Amino acid sequence: MAELKDLLQSADWKTEKHVPVIEAPETVKKGELFKVTVSVGKEIAHPNQTQHHIRWICLYFRPREDKFPFQLGEFAFTAHGESAQGPDTSGVYSHPEASVSFKTDKPGTIYAISYCNIHGLWQNSAELKVKPA
Repeated sequence: MAELKDLLQSADWKTEKHVPVIEAPETVKKGELFKVTVSVGKEIAHPNQTQHHIRWICLYFRPREDKFPFQLGEFAFTAHGESAQGPDTSGVYSHPEASVSFKTDKPGTIYAISYCNIHGLWQNSAELKVKPA
């Protein structure tokens, strides 16, 4: 039986439309709020249709010395053009992009996981450095 970690796919987000893109500063000041934006389809647009779409993105931060990550946000994208008249008829489409602000005293790694209803789970990460306030 496969473990969850075996189902997480990864690639270069510049060439693979399913990989979540993490936009965050490389270095932040200790204890100061900063913004992280995560999206799917930054370089190559991902379809956002009833039959093929990004359903959700989860964002985590794991301080370097900690065993477990903290969940920063869970973002659901629920408008994919469907309506009572059928698939792709509403004209309403959510875009898989979200932002969250947080602060930390420790360096670590930001992780993002996205879910495509056809192509499964995709992951990416970005290192975060912290300088004294």
